[in-house]
Amino acid sequence: MKQLTAALIVALGLAGCSQTSSITTTASIGTAEKPLPVGSKMELRGFAFPPPAFREFCAREPGLCSTSGATKVVKLTPQRLAELKAVNFAVNRRIQEQSDLASTGKKDDWRLPKNIGDCEDFAILKKHELMRKGWPASALLLTVATWGSTGHAVLTARTDKGDFVLDNLTNSVKDWSNTPYRYFARQSQTGQGKWERIGSGQSVLVTG
Repeated sequence: MKQLTAALIVALGLAGCSQTSSITTTASIGTAEKPLPVGSKMELRGFAFPPPAFREFCAREPGLCSTSGATKVVKLTPQRLAELKAVNFAVNRRIQEQSDLASTGKKDDWRLPKNIGDCEDFAILKKHELMRKGWPASALLLTVATWGSTGHAVLTARTDKGDFVLDNLTNSVKDWSNTPYRYFARQSQTGQGKWERIGSGQSVLVTG
């Protein structure tokens, strides 16, 4: 347990993000022609500490920090899938990747970006854009992981077809288990400002 707790603290405290050049990006944003994907949902294993910069972000942007609401899982219609793909693609194209240290002088600084940002800033803007399209904040969860020895953050969209990831390193919207990351924690849907630990490599297949 002590080793697991230490690993979580290290993962949540890692500065910086995986770099875009590390993973090949694709430009497919597809729409309603293909069958809807069926993925898996993350297995949660209790309380996790929020990333250090998360609380300051919540104080500035309580609406984007929020996970309150009755809708915890969104029905993934062709229109909703197209929205996920379009927002992921548009934000990746619009925002120039730059580390927090270079842009703000801080090792870790979560904020809604305008022109530049790093991985969690991309995720925050994607949540903002999806909420403008009617997605509930309660189904859009900021999520932290590692890729190799580098910290990373993505946005998880919870749907009835599984948990899908919007990532600044690829324009493809993927089932979370079909990504190269080790996931550690995401925003809790049951407690405002709280986070939950993600089971290591575990998933529950969605069949319906």
